[in-house]
Amino acid sequence: MVSERVALVTGSTSGIGLAIAHKFAQLNYSVALNSFEPADSVAGLVAELNALGSGEVIYFQADLADAAASRALTEEVIGHFGRLDVLVNNAGVQKVAPIEKFEDGDWHRIVAVSLDSAFHSIRTALPGMADRGWGRIINIASAHGLRASPFKSAYVATKHAVVGLTKTVALEAAEKGITVNAICPGYVWTPLVARQVADQARVHGLSEEEVIRQVILAPQPTKQFVQPEEIAEMAAYLCSDWARSITGSTISIDGGWTAK
Repeated sequence: MVSERVALVTGSTSGIGLAIAHKFAQLNYSVALNSFEPADSVAGLVAELNALGSGEVIYFQADLADAAASRALTEEVIGHFGRLDVLVNNAGVQKVAPIEKFEDGDWHRIVAVSLDSAFHSIRTALPGMADRGWGRIINIASAHGLRASPFKSAYVATKHAVVGLTKTVALEAAEKGITVNAICPGYVWTPLVARQVADQARVHGLSEEEVIRQVILAPQPTKQFVQPEEIAEMAAYLCSDWARSITGSTISIDGGWTAK
């Protein structure tokens, strides 16, 4: 299948974002990769994804904690490809600490990367999608967009806000051929989660193995990490015409976490 679709996936050089970009490249999408890393450090990855399909894969460096860079990213992608059909807001950062020890800088960075960047990209991408009468916006939220956990005040607050943003934009775009949904994964084994394990071990005074068993996977009834490819397959489905009636939804892929 040859597709002319163009997708931007933020935070896509590792973890969930990379799995989604990999799937889109296999589907012959042109894909805009994004991270804050220098371009030469991801050149091999770009070449690998370019070999998967007929679309063009290109890297756009932008630190989404910087408001100006965040605002410019989507404009640059549209300027290069001439359009943007699929937007996946995946970029995110984490900090684990009691709220009384949460530093201002950490709070503002998490809000900027996880929430503000989604706002900037949606605001820029939506008009072109509306003009063409077709678009897909997928926000990677979290089970923490539906549930809370201690020591993650900024992350939980921003993911709840991303869910609210998703629902609002879905209503605004409902008659324009655009769907807007949030995928809410449980714990996925990614570099972000690996860092959380180390942080939680320090906070709780446990070994990393104990953290995985007693803390990380404690709320996930399957006791298994979600695989990034599971998220990617859902993203691909949401971009299909079969998913045209799914909008404003929070789709949990969490091993049963939010069923409790």
